[in-house]
Amino acid sequence: MSGHAAPSSYPRLSFDAQSRLLSTIVKRCAHRSSEPTPVVVFDLDGTLMDNRPRTCAIVREFAETLRIREPAIAESLALAEPNHLAYLLSDSMAALGVHREDLVVELQAFWRDRFFSDPHLVHDVALPGAVRFAHECYEAGAILIYLTGRDLPLMGTGSFGSLRDLGFPIGVPGTELVLKPDASMPDEAYKRLEAPKLARVGRVVAAFDNEPGNCNTFRSHFPDAESVFIDTQHMPGAPPLAAEVSVIADFRSES
Repeated sequence: MSGHAAPSSYPRLSFDAQSRLLSTIVKRCAHRSSEPTPVVVFDLDGTLMDNRPRTCAIVREFAETLRIREPAIAESLALAEPNHLAYLLSDSMAALGVHREDLVVELQAFWRDRFFSDPHLVHDVALPGAVRFAHECYEAGAILIYLTGRDLPLMGTGSFGSLRDLGFPIGVPGTELVLKPDASMPDEAYKRLEAPKLARVGRVVAAFDNEPGNCNTFRSHFPDAESVFIDTQHMPGAPPLAAEVSVIADFRSES
């Protein structure tokens, strides 16, 4: 799902410390001929991109289907903005004043058919500083791997187009978009399976994700790399974040 969780319980780095961390990672992206090429790994949803506008667009589309039979509820849902959203759709609807279980179930089916599909990816926006930071890593010499829980059949084309249209390096040598083979595979299981394979590409110097479990996986496989948790939203019941994982809000820096 999309949306910001409750106030963070993770200790974020200060802005100055965040800037220093990002600057250090860019410096580690410099390629030395005697070493494997540096690799930076990025998740997409909730990491490089804010997908809450995607959910808002879908909720507004759903509101249009209710205009005749539930005009008051349709009016409430049509006002959906990213800051209204919780991780779960039921909580988001409650925040918008809608508490009917039948409509929650109906919206969940409506949302699922659209959220995990190419056409609605055009609504995603880049997190602050994300495009610039990705370019800094790439231009310094790193290979960029976009390792996402999105699936290839339903979201592959749209994901490539979204990265391109938002201005991220993609479709050029030294960039890879890696997606799940099918939507049914749980994201964390998929990334646990794929993480060891990243060493085939080069030397992982940093990995960014908005799920604590994934950050812990990267940390365990690549202890010399910076594992960075992007504190936007994550699944309820996530495991504790490993102490060595850095926590930042976005990719802004003073550089």
